[in-house]
Amino acid sequence: MPLNGASDGTHLPRVAYSTTARLAAALLLLGLLLVVDVAGGERIRIGGLMVGVPALSAVFLGPWAVLLLVAATFPCLAIAAWNNGQLDAVNFPVVMATTTLIGGASVLAAAVRQRRERELAQARWVAAVTQRALLRPLPSRLGPLAIASTYLAADREAAIGGDLYAAADLGGGRIRVMVGDVQGKGMAAVEVTGMLLAAFRRSARHRTPLRALPADLDESLRDDLTDLTDSAELPLEPLPPPPSAHEPEPAAAPVTAGFLERFVTAVVVDVAPGGGSISIVNCGHPPPILLHRGEVLPLESAHPAVPLGLGDLTPETQQLDTYDLAVGDVLLLYTDGVIEARDDDGAFYPLTERLVHWSGLAPADLLTALTADLARHVGSRLGDDVAVVALQRRA
Repeated sequence: MPLNGASDGTHLPRVAYSTTARLAAALLLLGLLLVVDVAGGERIRIGGLMVGVPALSAVFLGPWAVLLLVAATFPCLAIAAWNNGQLDAVNFPVVMATTTLIGGASVLAAAVRQRRERELAQARWVAAVTQRALLRPLPSRLGPLAIASTYLAADREAAIGGDLYAAADLGGGRIRVMVGDVQGKGMAAVEVTGMLLAAFRRSARHRTPLRALPADLDESLRDDLTDLTDSAELPLEPLPPPPSAHEPEPAAAPVTAGFLERFVTAVVVDVAPGGGSISIVNCGHPPPILLHRGEVLPLESAHPAVPLGLGDLTPETQQLDTYDLAVGDVLLLYTDGVIEARDDDGAFYPLTERLVHWSGLAPADLLTALTADLARHVGSRLGDDVAVVALQRRA
């Protein structure tokens, strides 16, 4: 099951999705109804069911195919009426007129459905492009680390939400990785995601020390949110109403100061040259998990920091937590969409318990096992977006 709620369609043959196969199936059904009607004689009259075939086909065929099916329905109805001795009946013109109306409505419905499908496909394409632009794929190898990442959107129509990850090579053998979760959902969360990722990449270019990074990201994020709010509150010239409008359309709701209340939980990891140790700063985020020689060790922060965007509440310099990273160890960074995923009984996903069975897997295999098990746990679509990054120190 795809965790974003969309069907992957792999359970049906490819031919079942072709217009030709669908049209052939509809024509076959129409022919089958005609055969049953003719074979049943005057005792069985199912001509009315033939009228329903074009209406049903509007669900899965385009307008031109439906129109062809409507055209095929008329001679089928005429043959059935002739066989039943109803061709010259008073009701026969009514049947043909009803078929015309239902057929026309079916063609129109198919055209509207096809247009909506194209709009949805365009929206999904834009979402996919946005994801590639914001969440750049992480390299499979960076310095001494093997890296794997995955992103699962809870919204079936979206490819990206408010979760994020990024990695950077700081030079001199130092590697920096960040995983974060923006408060809120929708396009506003995506916009904040872009702001934070841009600030992270800028800080990586400037080689900002990890101890100073939370304050740097926090200041940049709050400045961007302030600029966004200020620009959104500028007065705009009202558009003139269309000539046929009797009442002006309501103005779109402006972006308000609520943007300033947004924050981002994040965890940032710096890997020392050679990969022998890691330093972590945690800004209100779920703790990373270290898989070390069969043990599953949540790395709870001894000096937790406030989420990014709320740095004005605590001006103190952030403290770092440092841990050893042995060859073969795996560090798992994730968002709360993993540990807050519920099954049908409302039980949370037991991440640390499941990781015990996968401690010997490589990062890519670990994420494959994790996402498959998470899918089985929730049984349906996710309640929140999920971002996971796995790092392993290689020799």
